[in-house]
Amino acid sequence: MKPYAEDLQNQEKALENIRHKLALLPDASGCYLMKNSEGTIIYVGKAKVLKNRVRSYFTGSHNGKTQRLVSDIRDFEYIVTGSNMEALILECNLIKKHQPRYNVLLKDDKTFPYLKITNEAHPKLEVTRRVLKDKAKYFGPYPNSYAAHQTKKLLDRMYPLRKCGVMPKEVCLYYHMHQCLGPCVKEVEKETYDQIGQEIGSFLSGGHEEIKKDLQRKMQEAAEELYFERAKELRDQIISIDAMMEKQKITTSDAKDRDVFGFSVDKGWMCVQILYVRKGKMIERHMSTFPFYGEAYSDFMSYVTQYYSDNPAVPQEILLPDSPKLMQAEQVNVDQPVAAETALHSAPTADVTGQTDEKAIQTETEHSADSLLVAEERVAYAVATNQGQVGDQDAEIKETETQLSGGLEDPATAALALAEWLDVKVLVPQRGLKKQMTGMATENARVALDEKFKLIERDEERTSKAASNLGRAIGLDSLHRVEAFDNSNIQGSDPVSAMIVFIDGKPAKKEYRKYKIRSVQGPDDYETMREVIRRRYERVLKENLERPDLIVVDGGRGQIKAATDVLQNELGLFIPVCGLVKDAKHRTSQLLVGESSEAVTLARNSEEFYLLQRIQDEVHRFAITFHREQRGKSMVTSRLDSIPGIGEKRRKLLLKHFGSLKKIREASVEEFRPLSIGDKLARQIIAALREEES
Repeated sequence: MKPYAEDLQNQEKALENIRHKLALLPDASGCYLMKNSEGTIIYVGKAKVLKNRVRSYFTGSHNGKTQRLVSDIRDFEYIVTGSNMEALILECNLIKKHQPRYNVLLKDDKTFPYLKITNEAHPKLEVTRRVLKDKAKYFGPYPNSYAAHQTKKLLDRMYPLRKCGVMPKEVCLYYHMHQCLGPCVKEVEKETYDQIGQEIGSFLSGGHEEIKKDLQRKMQEAAEELYFERAKELRDQIISIDAMMEKQKITTSDAKDRDVFGFSVDKGWMCVQILYVRKGKMIERHMSTFPFYGEAYSDFMSYVTQYYSDNPAVPQEILLPDSPKLMQAEQVNVDQPVAAETALHSAPTADVTGQTDEKAIQTETEHSADSLLVAEERVAYAVATNQGQVGDQDAEIKETETQLSGGLEDPATAALALAEWLDVKVLVPQRGLKKQMTGMATENARVALDEKFKLIERDEERTSKAASNLGRAIGLDSLHRVEAFDNSNIQGSDPVSAMIVFIDGKPAKKEYRKYKIRSVQGPDDYETMREVIRRRYERVLKENLERPDLIVVDGGRGQIKAATDVLQNELGLFIPVCGLVKDAKHRTSQLLVGESSEAVTLARNSEEFYLLQRIQDEVHRFAITFHREQRGKSMVTSRLDSIPGIGEKRRKLLLKHFGSLKKIREASVEEFRPLSIGDKLARQIIAALREEES
């Protein structure tokens, strides 16, 4: 009880310190860093008004996931910023630096591939994941490596850029296939490369129809001149272009490059979908699923910020979804329609050259922010009226205002900050085709999240059913806990055993155990089984641990008999034991049960048989892994211990310093001197290890 009391006392002190700091919080935008009892940063957030946002964590009620975060907080720090945009960028940098456990972390940042035309005398086309300031031309990002390489494969066939890494002395096969200009043997003008670069840029920017017409013209010319092989190559290129372009699903008339975002949340998880629209056509999508602990829209914006922090290829326009709270609010029956008030949330407008319309910024921002507040007040009033709580409307509105001012949960404010940072147009559309596009991304995110949970439920249901069916097949009323054993050795050397635990058909890895065999000499599998069963269940009895419903041994009648004998005759335990027998191809073949070792017939395509396979494969994997570890250690020990002058202390020192036998063997005499090992002994060590290798 004493440690518990100390923890409570420390927690009270921490909360008292937090209360004092809350009173000093400023009315300014910035970032806050929550810390745990060890001083580790566990959450980073941004706020439009630090005082309101940070206080909200320690007042009022929260949902389960936020309570989990708050229960770990013992201190906080904050950094004041000059604007929402600065808070957005600072939060992104702090998250990437500290990797807090409760923040949304973009695990796959810096992984998006690009197509690159190198800045060389004889440029080439390549796929890269690093965007450098090297005056090369970059196109992308592509949502996955396959999409990038497929596009490169098509462009390599269409445009004769250099393919080789190092310039050869003579032409290669690509030259004869008309896929390289042959700069290794003849001079190629810079104008030719510039033209090819422009055509590739035009193609990747959506001008494929013009390219296709040009290829059709060349194909007809080749056919008329009886160059049928060349005509066939051109025809195949046209077919490839058609195949690539027919995958595109959405077309807009303005032919702009857009990234369209949508997200959905459920059961503490968030799914974000990004639709890539290039030159008005949707070419691909990218999905990320992760747990979140803060406010949904704020954490979504944190994801978006991290996404663009290492992504220099920003599109002309970014479309963000509306807040789920606001979308639900639009469906509430109020006296005056909310939708009429929330006209269009948009960020600064920018034309193709990147010029920003300051007047548009001011008008759109003021309009969207004011209309958003009016809408929220009316929704709060409507909800209060429907629940018979009209008198509490001021409190409801005040709470709503606090939430909005607390962070960047307001879509208009978030869009404005993002647009100011990226210097592109960022919109939160309310109607029309753009609204349909964000709706499509949001719906895809919702479906993906639903599918995730349905798959988990289905898997749990099937696993639980398989365990129940297996129990009935063996003659047990229930099969909650299964413990399985396997032995491993090579000709009796380094014998080990391993135990795994399955609960309701699923592995419980925290309860796995490893055993070094003590009393058995040589390859005696039965005695090994007797020792490990004895050691395991003596401890179960001594410490009153949970007993299994079934014990599974890897082997047949002999192993079953050895385990049963120890359990019943030595320990007085009557736990069912079964054995798993493998066939000639080392696959699960048969289930034997009880002292009589009766074979239980199971359909090979049944869930029960699949569960047995998983148990046998898992215990074998665990035992083999442990045996390899032990064998590796014993090999190192024997090699070094056999060298005169090397005892246990020096052996540990050598391995700690060099890291492995290989590095010791490859080391020079001088590298042993910092370990106080003389040149003579160093030469002996090196010679002995090299002699063993040979």
